Amino acid sequence: MRKATSISWIPLAVLWAWASIPVLTSAAEDDKPTTAKPAFRAGAAASNITPWLGEPIVGGWRPRPATHVHDELCARCLVLDDGTTRLAIVAADNVGIPREVFDEAKRQVHEHTGLPLDRMLMAATHTHSATPCRVTRDGEQETELSEYSRFVARRISDCVRRAINNLEAARVGWGSASVPDQVFNRRWVMKPGTHLPDPFGGTDKVKMNPGHQRPGLLKPSGPVDPEVCFLSVQAADGRPIALLANYSLHYVGGVGQGDISADYFGAFADRIQQLLGAGRLAPPFVGILSNGTSGNINNINYAAPPERRPRYEKIRIVADRVAQAVFAKHKNLSHRDGITLDMRQREIGLAVRKPTPEQLAAARDMLAHPDRPDKQPHQRTYAHRIIRQHEAPATVSVILQAVRVGDFGIATIPFETFVETGLELKAKSPFKPTFTISLANGSYGYLPTPEQHRLGGYETWLGTSRVQCDASTKITAALLEMFAEMKP
Repeated sequence: MRKATSISWIPLAVLWAWASIPVLTSAAEDDKPTTAKPAFRAGAAASNITPWLGEPIVGGWRPRPATHVHDELCARCLVLDDGTTRLAIVAADNVGIPREVFDEAKRQVHEHTGLPLDRMLMAATHTHSATPCRVTRDGEQETELSEYSRFVARRISDCVRRAINNLEAARVGWGSASVPDQVFNRRWVMKPGTHLPDPFGGTDKVKMNPGHQRPGLLKPSGPVDPEVCFLSVQAADGRPIALLANYSLHYVGGVGQGDISADYFGAFADRIQQLLGAGRLAPPFVGILSNGTSGNINNINYAAPPERRPRYEKIRIVADRVAQAVFAKHKNLSHRDGITLDMRQREIGLAVRKPTPEQLAAARDMLAHPDRPDKQPHQRTYAHRIIRQHEAPATVSVILQAVRVGDFGIATIPFETFVETGLELKAKSPFKPTFTISLANGSYGYLPTPEQHRLGGYETWLGTSRVQCDASTKITAALLEMFAEMKP
């Protein structure tokens, strides 16, 4: 029998010739795409930002030192990535965080991860039971962050970086629920003849938090927004990653004297985790509740008798009601992958309100006599604020953002925004649902509408509301323009 020929004798030239022969493929194979569609990914994390005891707690007229931590404060982050756009959303438990603190956190994130500065949305929840993040300004050129402010900036930065580390294939669903029995407009129109003095010698037409069943109560001065919008994020295998919700309720309160607490924002995060069965996961599930347009909304019905509840009970009730409403809708929620993201950021300039010569003279006279009692409500407090308004620059530049997650829209405003503005954005946005996160990327006081400015009241007082009276109109127009730019 003839032996098989060994290939070892074949000349190299022949081998090269064989290698140069093209590989033939079918027409079907030629039609296949050369690159796979990038997978949608998400990651979440939470960082503890609880201050040390002894620091002041703000949220009332007079700060008080923290003597106890009832529940920890956190910065909670969700990072989304569609393969082209990556963005981070942060909600931190604080009454209001200055832009300089957020800017420092963003700088650190960008330095370590390369995430663009205009792809980070950072906001405060507006708990009234936290230590303030303070900034000392030296003219307009330099700023110095307080020790706690530096700590918060670093922990927010860490939180975003950890969420990026946790990125994995994910899918997203969104929806909305309604919780109408926990929101009330806190500004009341009073009956004709009711005397409502302001700190400047004038008279208001509305009263904030007027008290229960007062004879002068006529009607609330505006609407409420009972909607709870939410974004649910799951891993590819269905494991919960995060849930971001938004509700237009200022805060609840009813905490212990000197207690640090995240209010109902933190209680919601715990409760939604329980309802979703998302405890002790790896990576941990992160529940996030952001503050909507709640500048004139609280949790007290002044048309009814006052409630008497133990401390923290109302916080638990509200958090449970909101979480249960979200969970009921979540049961039938459809999650999808392959969605696309988009984000816009714009800075706009706003005029700073200035006192009249008469107001400035009265403020200086008041402060020159430290023993003089107030003739109007909070007159001395607002004398200090009038001086600050007078000395402030003539304009301020603020950040606005618009985000698209599939067909879901998010707007941001760096003020305690009135509910009328949020309702208008929801009605006119091309994305459904849409919600607005207040106190995002800065904290510049209250943002009443021009109509509410004309009624007066605490939220409109010079020093409480610091920018031009039609600022809400200008901000709304800019946000709707950004939404229109992102519309498919």
